[in-house]
Amino acid sequence: MTRMRALKLTLATALVGALVVSAFADAEITRKGNLQLALTGELSPTTLPRSGTAPVAVTIGGKVTTTDGTAPPRLKTLAIDLNSSGELDSSGLPVCGYSSIQPGSSSRALNACRAALVGKGTFKAEITLAGQKPYPTGGRMLLFNGTEGGKNVLFGHIYAARPFATSFVIVFKIKKLGKGPFGTSLAAVLPPSLLNWGNITGIEIKLQRNFSSGGKRHSYLSAGCPTPKGVPRASFPLTKATFGFDDGRKLSSTLVRSCKALGK
Repeated sequence: MTRMRALKLTLATALVGALVVSAFADAEITRKGNLQLALTGELSPTTLPRSGTAPVAVTIGGKVTTTDGTAPPRLKTLAIDLNSSGELDSSGLPVCGYSSIQPGSSSRALNACRAALVGKGTFKAEITLAGQKPYPTGGRMLLFNGTEGGKNVLFGHIYAARPFATSFVIVFKIKKLGKGPFGTSLAAVLPPSLLNWGNITGIEIKLQRNFSSGGKRHSYLSAGCPTPKGVPRASFPLTKATFGFDDGRKLSSTLVRSCKALGK
């Protein structure tokens, strides 16, 4: 190997390493045994009213890996808790029916329930076919305002075109929490059909929707920055995510971010 080629290889390796570090720079890493969860997220905007709330978007992502390179256990449950200073409002928002989006492609789901759309995202999965190594795949996730048993839920519609076209719906039950840093929980048990199809190893969602109802403007998510007077900025727990696996292990991680208060 020539010196120039060796130098290029060294620089390329360093660049890849820097990109990996950058990708996880803002992630909260949690481990249990060889199992690892990298949680990422952000609030936008971060300048918010000291009193009251304003429309916001929240992005949350989780990536499951192992420290020894083995296949992780299957993801079975997922819970996302949101900060108590945030509010979730679906009053007057159109409702999507489960049968309107499942089965079907992302395009079909949007055609049927675009008016109920409250978020978008992506997912990654490992598919195991008989006699073959795990096959990586991924696709879109669309989040719709829905109801189940008379209660508000989020329908997380995922669609993958490879290795064959398939779709699933993850039902996130919405629950108000008691006193504490978190006020709302979005909890889901992955459907058996999804567990049989493959193993979800990564997920990222962005919740954001502004809409009109009853002659008033609404936001699916709103938040404030209730710092004491004279305190311009504050750190707060944006979200707590808990991933449960079929081997009984659970990984929980809390992501801390900061906001700037409007007003004195």
